[in-house]
Amino acid sequence: MKLSDRQKIRILEIIPGALVWTTLTAAVVLSFIRPLWVIYFIVVFDVYWLFRISYFAIFLIASWRMYRRNLKLDWEEKMNKCPGSSKLYHLIFLPTVKEEYEVLKTTMDALASSKFPTDRMMVVLAGEERVKDAFMPKAERLAREYAGVFKKVFITLHTVQPDELVGKSANLNSSARTVKPQLEAMGLPPEDIIVSSFDCDTIVHPQFFAHLTYAYCTTADPTHSSYQPMVVYNNNIWDAPAALRVAAFGTTFWLMTELARPEFMATFSSHSMPWKMLTEVGYWQKDITSEDSRIFLQGFVHYNGDYRVTPLYLPVSMDTVGGKNYWGYLKGLYKQQRRWAWGVENFPYLVWNLRKSVRPHFPKGKKWMMIARTLEGMYSWATAPILMFLLGQLPIYLTSGAVREMAFVQNTPFTLQYIMTLAMVGTIIAMTLATRMLPPRPHAKKRWNWLVMIFQWALTPVTFIVFGSIPAIDAQTRLMLGGRFRLGFNVSEKAKRVATKMEAFKT
Repeated sequence: MKLSDRQKIRILEIIPGALVWTTLTAAVVLSFIRPLWVIYFIVVFDVYWLFRISYFAIFLIASWRMYRRNLKLDWEEKMNKCPGSSKLYHLIFLPTVKEEYEVLKTTMDALASSKFPTDRMMVVLAGEERVKDAFMPKAERLAREYAGVFKKVFITLHTVQPDELVGKSANLNSSARTVKPQLEAMGLPPEDIIVSSFDCDTIVHPQFFAHLTYAYCTTADPTHSSYQPMVVYNNNIWDAPAALRVAAFGTTFWLMTELARPEFMATFSSHSMPWKMLTEVGYWQKDITSEDSRIFLQGFVHYNGDYRVTPLYLPVSMDTVGGKNYWGYLKGLYKQQRRWAWGVENFPYLVWNLRKSVRPHFPKGKKWMMIARTLEGMYSWATAPILMFLLGQLPIYLTSGAVREMAFVQNTPFTLQYIMTLAMVGTIIAMTLATRMLPPRPHAKKRWNWLVMIFQWALTPVTFIVFGSIPAIDAQTRLMLGGRFRLGFNVSEKAKRVATKMEAFKT
């Protein structure tokens, strides 16, 4: 029987979750019936991850060096010396639903303080029709306050359509289509407009747009590249619970290692891209959740692999998730991690859009590397912490008889402990860099809070399992089951008290 296209896509959606559940189930079942096999596997797996952590540390340190170097450079001066920079414009999208006026104003203040001519910056306040009564007063107030600051402050309203998934991607699609005729009326060439898609709490470094402009001017074929800054969560980092801080820095450090090897990375969270590319691919897709990585993949597919990420080693800062109480913070973190893990929906998209019948001339090496990295990243996210920290000890406890007396089995606990001790070097490096990246300590925080910032890293194994593996398994299982289990877009609660633009960065 010939399968329909929808059935083929469903098979692709099942693969990631099936791989995860097969691995975890086999690890448990074989621990009872073939524990020696699992012991061999766990030792090899842990050694492999020791090399991965070493690899991670090398690229993290390389990114850190670039970050510290770039903080010291005068990007405004470099931009002004760059031919063609004076004709470029920046279009910044700030999709919002229920964020407070203070959150949006802090973001706008940071944009207005950029070391880039604000008369060549345009801001899009992208609201939702369903909350029009709450959105419009805030948007109109901000438009009045910044009317003489930016070239233009657009206000758009998105009405959810039957073919859309409620969320950020559909909002961005609608707002881009709304402002396009106005940009054309201004006579701005598409290749001279750089788009930045930001969360509405994003605080940009003062030199971010100067650095972005310089990168756009000096990158070969700049309209075939997205631009990824470092993402930090410093806005409210001193007020966030320890688990959120560990997860936030973990995300930052993962992205830093990606920036050091951008050949097959996709964009994440707040980032920038050419308006020309955005219009040619048909803007953001309206029926997805992971719009930040998908828009890069749309360009990658559209240009037959001739699309890439250019790393920017300057930070943009955002909030960690908010909450009314400690449980609310943790619940918000779980939902945020699950939404990020829903990026697994990119695997069937890539395979389906890069299949030979659709893209016969697409470079095979690029195609298979991008597909493999997407699948492996999601698989490791879901399985590695559980295999290392939980299931690794199970087969040792279940061995008996002659197997238990084997020297290899007897020494396995000490071997695993030694491997974990070596792996702690990665945690120590992360802890050291995190401490150096913290913004200045608020006056309300006592000096002993620095100790909490250090000892919080003892939560790393728990955080990686509870707020790493489990939400990733949740997301991949939902994609595997499909239908009503599919994930929608969850809006993270923003802190009512946010840092000012000068407090977000430690320079």
